[in-house]
Amino acid sequence: MNKLIATLIAGLFATAAFAQTPATTPATTPAATPAAAKAEAKETKTVAKAEAKETKADVKAEAKTAKVAAEAKKDVTVAKADEKADKADAHAKATKTKAKAHAKAEKAEAAATPAPVVTK
Repeated sequence: MNKLIATLIAGLFATAAFAQTPATTPATTPAATPAAAKAEAKETKTVAKAEAKETKADVKAEAKTAKVAAEAKKDVTVAKADEKADKADAHAKATKTKAKAHAKAEKAEAAATPAPVVTK
């Protein structure tokens, strides 16, 4: 166990010392500087164009997704409205049928009871 801890601590010190060493930069010659600057500018421009295209594609994709989501939400709303209308129609039909049944029953009851005979 002690050897394991000692190894881990030694590893931490080694990585800390390695991480603190400065990175070496290559020396550039004055003649290569303008060409390197042009190349770097061209690369930066290319990267900027690529990022712009990527951003534009992302915006389009988000717009399509939003449009599909809006259409789905609209479809759900329409379906709920249709369901509500169907329910209302069914309720109205049931009410009408009940009213007819009551009227029919009253007619039958009225026909079953004879009219009272008036005698003087």
